[in-house]
Amino acid sequence: QVQLVESGGGLVQAGGSLRLSCAASRTIFSFNAMSWYRQAPGKQRELVAVITSGGSTNYADSVKGRFTISRDNAQNTVYLQMNSVKPEDTAVYYCHAAAVRVYWGQGTQVTVSS
Repeated sequence: QVQLVESGGGLVQAGGSLRLSCAASRTIFSFNAMSWYRQAPGKQRELVAVITSGGSTNYADSVKGRFTISRDNAQNTVYLQMNSVKPEDTAVYYCHAAAVRVYWGQGTQVTVSS
């Protein structure tokens, strides 16, 4: 059973920064891709950023230029650096890993105050 544990969420003022972490219970080399999703109240879960096993990245248009996804293979951890955050970034952020199966973390709340 794979576990993904997110951390780093919290309350931040608009324009500030936050770094989310997702620690996996097994080597992240085993995943084809790891991603961050978010879900705001009353909205559908949406893809924020993805990083493949080869290191390629892709971002939602709404966060391009502000968020950066990265990975530390030695620590089996994926990060989401969030800069210049906006109130509309407020959501629960979920870590996702895809292999033969897909796995989800429990989520971490990010709240951006205006």
